[in-house]
Amino acid sequence: MDISTLYKCFTECSGVTTDSRNCPEGSMFIALKGETFNGNAFAAQALEKGCRYAVVDEEQYAGENPHILLVDNCLRTLQELANFHRRTLDTRIIGITGTNGKTTTKELIAAVLQKKYRILYTLGNLNNHIGVPLTLLRLTPDDELAVIEMGANHPGEIKTLCEIADPDFGIITNIGHAHLEGFGSYENIIATKKALYDYLLPKNGPVFVNTGDPLLMQLSRDHKRYTYGQEGDLLKGEIKQTVPYLVYSLKTRKGDLYVKTHLVGGYNFDNAMAASAIGMHFGIDPLDIQTAIENYRPSNLRSQLIRSGRNTIILDAYNANPSSMRASVGNFCEMPGEHKVVILGEMLELGTENAAAHEEIVRLTQQGNFDRIFLIGNNFEHCADKCNFITWFKDTESFMEYLKSHPLNDSFIFIKGSRGNKLERIVEYL
Repeated sequence: MDISTLYKCFTECSGVTTDSRNCPEGSMFIALKGETFNGNAFAAQALEKGCRYAVVDEEQYAGENPHILLVDNCLRTLQELANFHRRTLDTRIIGITGTNGKTTTKELIAAVLQKKYRILYTLGNLNNHIGVPLTLLRLTPDDELAVIEMGANHPGEIKTLCEIADPDFGIITNIGHAHLEGFGSYENIIATKKALYDYLLPKNGPVFVNTGDPLLMQLSRDHKRYTYGQEGDLLKGEIKQTVPYLVYSLKTRKGDLYVKTHLVGGYNFDNAMAASAIGMHFGIDPLDIQTAIENYRPSNLRSQLIRSGRNTIILDAYNANPSSMRASVGNFCEMPGEHKVVILGEMLELGTENAAAHEEIVRLTQQGNFDRIFLIGNNFEHCADKCNFITWFKDTESFMEYLKSHPLNDSFIFIKGSRGNKLERIVEYL
């Protein structure tokens, strides 16, 4: 079935689903495959649950039912359908990628742009080869702008996502060391992220660039770009306070504004400035920018400030890599407080840099004047004997058992680790 014929079927549907357990009435089910499942086997079930059409790529599941549509490859069809849909609309798309901060930046940009425009933006972390097309297929003719987050853990993935989403604008938050096991080298990470700039260059699509990032300034030198951060840029800002929350100034045509965020840590300044600058470019009133960012509350385990009754906790347990770990631990080192405790989960997918990266983070924590340091995960085991106030646990479950008999009270606690550690489970014991 060609994509234009399939698109006509899509226009009869209420949306798209790839999960046979979630089949909204009148939707289109697209049967994807994974290591442990074959969506084709659930096509008939999806129709019974309310889907209008089911798309399969194995002939044995097609049968004679006119509502089961046979294609060559369901994943590729999902991506082509999303691109086809995107190109039928006038929605301008802002693509966002980066090693750290892209999800927070995406949400801040969305909060700011919603002050003036009807917008669509990536929900949660649906930023891969499946999530991006599913987001694009939610676009409606009413959407004036869309903010599409693009993630990658292997070379070439951002190029693929750009070809699907066809962005009109782009922003790279930063480029750091992450997923080195998948990328192979830092140079491959740079090339993969830069693909967003490369895609926009032939179409003269503008990029938004933090003047304070020399690498991004170099990579974007041939582009139409809007810079932010310093005097003479689209927007200048300055950190005024980081404890307990980030406060920064914005130099605008309406004078200096002080933006009092609910973001923990000075490392969120660049994220907030990106949203502020993009808001200015799209004509959002400076006071509305201020309101939008001040009203934003981080969630999804990202730099959340929690007061448990016994302790004050900063929970940043969504993801971790060497650059984000350095920034957040360094920020906690500078934060005033008594009885400071650090709980770190291991970083993953670092390949040959694994041991050195974990040792570097432990050295940094030793400079922080912390009462206790708890390390969790096998990648930290070789660091456990560095000093007598460091305690190592093989996994999160072991640490939770420890906390039952060794409770922490009246402490200021920072929790950070890769998603695989599931460190959010610790909070109930604190």
